[in-house]
Amino acid sequence: MTKFAILLGGDLQFTERLENQLAGARIIAADAGMRHAAPLGVEAELWVGDFDSATPALQAAAGHVPRRRFSADKDATDGELAVRAALERGAREVILAGGLGGQSDHAFAHLILALGLARSGIVSFVTSGSEEAWPLWPGEHRLDVPVGSRLSILPLSDLAGLSLAGVRWPLVERDVPLGSTLTLSNEVSGPLRIALAAGSGIAMLTPP
Repeated sequence: MTKFAILLGGDLQFTERLENQLAGARIIAADAGMRHAAPLGVEAELWVGDFDSATPALQAAAGHVPRRRFSADKDATDGELAVRAALERGAREVILAGGLGGQSDHAFAHLILALGLARSGIVSFVTSGSEEAWPLWPGEHRLDVPVGSRLSILPLSDLAGLSLAGVRWPLVERDVPLGSTLTLSNEVSGPLRIALAAGSGIAMLTPP
């Protein structure tokens, strides 16, 4: 099984869509992200981190889960270390669950982490259950999202040749400079297709 879900310490709202996305995934928890395992009804195969934000009660409740402990002086976040563990186990799809909300710097780092994974051929996205962040890079992207979802494209660089189809306000090979808000608050109206000639960004989706 090559789909992994990394449980992170940010917000995570249980939804039917999230349940379907996690179906069949192997679970690795990153530090305080372990608190999401019981509400989701999943069992982690590994718990990674320096455990500075995992409460004594949580550590006792999940004491049976194998741990990979790191020093607080480590050179990567607990989330990235958990992703590395998933890749060691052959992950080809990585869901960063609980990767939004909480500390803003960590949430942004999770977006960049997902983009790096996707560019290396690993399917990846970040979710809070109520919001999803899908990485964009040159090529065509077809995302399976419900009609009525709110869509915003967040440029992480200048975007060249951006096309959006299946939305209320489509675009055809539009250049979007870094810092533009042109691509915020669109609405999915049908099968969503995003094409990009150059640049990188994030598709933020809020299902209805």
